[in-house]
Amino acid sequence: MTALIDQLKAIVGPGAWKTDPTELQPYLTEWRGLVFGKTPILVAPKSTDEVSEVVRACAAAGVAIVPQGGNTGLCAGAVPDDSGEQVLMSMARLNQIRDVDPLNFSMAAEAGCVLADLQAAARAVDRYFPLSLGAEGSCQIGGNLATNAGGVNVIRYGTARALVLGLEVVLADGTVLDGMRSLRKDTAGYDLKQLFVGSEGTLGIITAATLRLFPDPGETATALLALSKSGDAVRLLANLRASLADRIEAFELVSARIFDLVETYIPGARLPFDETYPWYILIETATASDPELLENALTIAADEALILDAVIAKNTAEADNLWRLRHSISEAERHDGTGLKHDISIPIGNMQEFLARGEALLARLTPEANLLVFGHVGDGNLHYNVTLPREMTPDAERAAGALITAAIYDLVAEMGGSFSAEHGVGSSKRSFLEKYRGGAEIDLMRRLKKALDPQNILNPGKVI
Repeated sequence: MTALIDQLKAIVGPGAWKTDPTELQPYLTEWRGLVFGKTPILVAPKSTDEVSEVVRACAAAGVAIVPQGGNTGLCAGAVPDDSGEQVLMSMARLNQIRDVDPLNFSMAAEAGCVLADLQAAARAVDRYFPLSLGAEGSCQIGGNLATNAGGVNVIRYGTARALVLGLEVVLADGTVLDGMRSLRKDTAGYDLKQLFVGSEGTLGIITAATLRLFPDPGETATALLALSKSGDAVRLLANLRASLADRIEAFELVSARIFDLVETYIPGARLPFDETYPWYILIETATASDPELLENALTIAADEALILDAVIAKNTAEADNLWRLRHSISEAERHDGTGLKHDISIPIGNMQEFLARGEALLARLTPEANLLVFGHVGDGNLHYNVTLPREMTPDAERAAGALITAAIYDLVAEMGGSFSAEHGVGSSKRSFLEKYRGGAEIDLMRRLKKALDPQNILNPGKVI
């Protein structure tokens, strides 16, 4: 290992590696502080060629590599194990926007680019990159693609997978796969880029991507709506789609308990209502052609008793404040302590039934637990989280948690859903992949992994 470490230092050069345990610590902890790893060295390549050289050196030595972006994931997919024998590769220095082509509505960017910077680069040429999530100020596009991130705009633009035109990937032997095309139509063989999107660095290391841009949606309208019950969200979405069609950019469901945490832990966060309601919807629509369109649609929904109250942002500052409430949820939950996180998806047509059955299920299993629900109703993705009583002993908490998670995932599977919607599998959900994606599906995943990474050196222990 000593010889390899010296070789890696030489490849990336001075200032681009860390071996001091104190300096390494932030990179070895999963975002929620639940998983900790070890590594002999962190390397931060500056170019695709350097990534390739690092991979070749590790492959020759038979040493595993764990690629890491912004380390904002929630499934421990970007931290090494505790063996202390895996090399950690930070993508942060691969942060160049190589090209922005407004006429082709595309952008070429390296994996370490922060998502918010890509959004800003698109705006600078009057274009729009729609991927948006709470961690956009620190997460990196390589990690977004490796986990097939979703975010708040999936209802209109799709997940990260739908936003990729081409990829540059370093394979397990150091070979560079250059697929940085910017074509919308290309039927020349297999669509190889989609193998790597969502693979969490287990099949190859994404070093750059060509991304789809869109016309600037122009003026948008943002509103926070109050509902009496969660099931009304599905009916409301269907109602609004009939009048707003594809103008709906985001449609977020949030429970009162969640916003209570936000108001408690996030300075200055306040709901714009005089009273508390059980459920809320945060909606954003493209309204440039008709500024009153959303208001008229909500009036109709109120007449049909689908909403109890509504606040429409009068300006950008008010809209930003509403979105701050939504984007602060993960931070507020982290302040509140550990809980059971369930990143699930349900067919939209089954969501109303799932929400009712899920609440009844939790009440039956652990009546004293609190259900914290928020998510992207428009694409069927819910963050279905549970907090257990603080007075529980660690052993009782582990037992209750295992029981609740298994029961929720079984219900999700029964209703045609997925136990992992946008956070990936990582190491924390690997056993559930075995359970719910068995047979031919998991067998094919293993064959792909073996074919592309026969030494099992790319992020081993993650996904499969």
